[in-house]
Amino acid sequence: MRLSTGWSFHARPFRGICACDDGRPFACTFEREGAPELHFADFKGEPPRKNSVWLCHAYGCQQKTKVTFGGEIAALMAKTKKADTPHEERRAIAYATAYMYVWTGNLVGTIKDRPGMDYEASGDPTQMDCVDHSTNTTSFLLVLQKNGLLKHHTVGRPFAKGNILQGPGHWPHWTAVLTQNDTKVRWAVDSWVYAIGENPIVIEADKWYNVDLNNMPRGTT
Repeated sequence: MRLSTGWSFHARPFRGICACDDGRPFACTFEREGAPELHFADFKGEPPRKNSVWLCHAYGCQQKTKVTFGGEIAALMAKTKKADTPHEERRAIAYATAYMYVWTGNLVGTIKDRPGMDYEASGDPTQMDCVDHSTNTTSFLLVLQKNGLLKHHTVGRPFAKGNILQGPGHWPHWTAVLTQNDTKVRWAVDSWVYAIGENPIVIEADKWYNVDLNNMPRGTT
């Protein structure tokens, strides 16, 4: 079902009911075509330029602060990767992403970001919702990609899952996305449910669709 220009609706098995087929429950997933940079326009963000990112914070990218990375990211990727494989690259990405959140957090103040949703945090410059996280993680991944540090994966356009029929706690939840180059399998890179400094989870998108946010496994290590 086409929702609007550039949006597609898909139903997948999940806890809760969004659509129903033969009595099986489904969740809503929202996927969009196009380059990852298009995501920034949707939320009035700024795509990265060279090694600079515009960190989204205060919920819904209400505030944006420029931060520039140096060569420490390449060193961290090289140190973390144990082999030249897609699995080890995803592991290195998880560590690099966690480091980038700490680095930017110390400069911007988002080091105080509380994991998950805080309904009183909108407008607080130290806090980030899933729109901020998915946008920032995509920025970090694009910096890694533009520096030639992603050999086995390509950065994709963020997508969301949710079941708005179940109320505010099930609003669309956004994640950054990678596509594995050889298999075309997509991987969700989700940092929102973890504290700053913890590795995000890097999980197959099909599995991410079906995991309740309250039961997400620990970040990738």
